[in-house]
Amino acid sequence: MGKNVVGKIDDQVRINTMLVSVSDKSGLEEFIPGVVELNPDILILSTGGTHGKIKEILGDKAGHCLKQVSEYTGQPETQGGLVKTLDFKIYLGLLTETYNDAHKKDLKRTRALAIDMVVVNLYPFSETIAQKGVTVEDARGNIDIGGPTMIRASAKNFIRVASVVDPLSYPDILAKLKEQNGSLSLEDRFELSKKAFEHTAVYDRNIADFLAQNTLNQVHACYTPGYILGE
Repeated sequence: MGKNVVGKIDDQVRINTMLVSVSDKSGLEEFIPGVVELNPDILILSTGGTHGKIKEILGDKAGHCLKQVSEYTGQPETQGGLVKTLDFKIYLGLLTETYNDAHKKDLKRTRALAIDMVVVNLYPFSETIAQKGVTVEDARGNIDIGGPTMIRASAKNFIRVASVVDPLSYPDILAKLKEQNGSLSLEDRFELSKKAFEHTAVYDRNIADFLAQNTLNQVHACYTPGYILGE
């Protein structure tokens, strides 16, 4: 099957569906109500503690516009939040192209929605490894998988999707949404894509550097000995 060649896109994309899953919840108190005010019919998909925070922020309005990702996908979060967003409906919604008829049919077939904005920041890996006495297991547990995957998918599809990774950018994004009647332009989405890929590149570089600085003996020291092939 050949790759899609996109020849037609929209400059302005209205934010009707957004997915929010953040480790750093700062700035949501202003950003989320601002987005809802601009589009009262917006659907916000969210997970775990982020869902709880947004529900607290929106109060009575939450019942109208906020939904758990697990309710949307039909798949409950696994123990400890190990798997929350890695689901076909989520990634179809992120990667769907506006004028692709096959994609539209897939959305209809799966009852999925095109997701217009992703607001994601990652498990605090750098902060974790900066702590005194951190172990390989401490670090391993703070390697984010779903977050970078959502960021990369949305940033790849900047022709339609806004990928937001930095809470400090919320005021500027909100201002642009107000100026553009709840929409973001291709220029806005492209600039956000650049920041998103830089964000995941730095995140992965920090993980690779940390693992390179550790030995197999340090890995063994983290775990109760069991059966290890070859020993």
